[in-house]
Amino acid sequence: MRVHFYVTLIIVIGAMVLNLRVREVLILLFMINFVLVAEMFNSAIEATVDLASPHYHPNAKFAKDIAAGAVLITTIMAVTVGVLIAVGDDAWDRIRISLVSENPGVPAPVRLALGALILFLIVVIGKGLGRRGTVLRGGLVSGHAAYAFFIAGSIVWLSDKPLIWALGIMLALIVAQSRWEARIHTIYELVLGGVAGIVTALVMFGLTPK
Repeated sequence: MRVHFYVTLIIVIGAMVLNLRVREVLILLFMINFVLVAEMFNSAIEATVDLASPHYHPNAKFAKDIAAGAVLITTIMAVTVGVLIAVGDDAWDRIRISLVSENPGVPAPVRLALGALILFLIVVIGKGLGRRGTVLRGGLVSGHAAYAFFIAGSIVWLSDKPLIWALGIMLALIVAQSRWEARIHTIYELVLGGVAGIVTALVMFGLTPK
């Protein structure tokens, strides 16, 4: 909570420096309040679970993980809203129009960054839907496989050399295979991660002109 309050103070000072409008400041304050309330519910759930189940129990872990995941999702949403407000309406419209135009003006690094952010949200939500693992280890969707195949898919659409395609895909397969050998993910979880990465690369590069 102390960290949240420090971040709130920094954001308010930043809003004053950027001369944001009252409406934008109100949106930021709403998102900050959203995160604080989620953190308070998370703390209340953790205390209740500890009181009801002092010893380790899988259901107690599941309840705590879901509560912590809710805080993470609200924090990600708050950061996304803050970034969009800082970027401004004009810059966001230029990015959106460039992505769907015949001659897009969005370079590959920006697409990679946007794709990485979208993929992160997909992986976090996928892990939250699963019943095992954590955000950083294990879970329903393999984050390592997702990013490996996202990079491999991006290479396929950015390069016109089959040898480079093969090297990128091979590295992605090696990453997935290492997660399976370490017994961190099942084949199903690795497939979900790979599909998420490929689809994200397809959306960022394959469905829009280079």
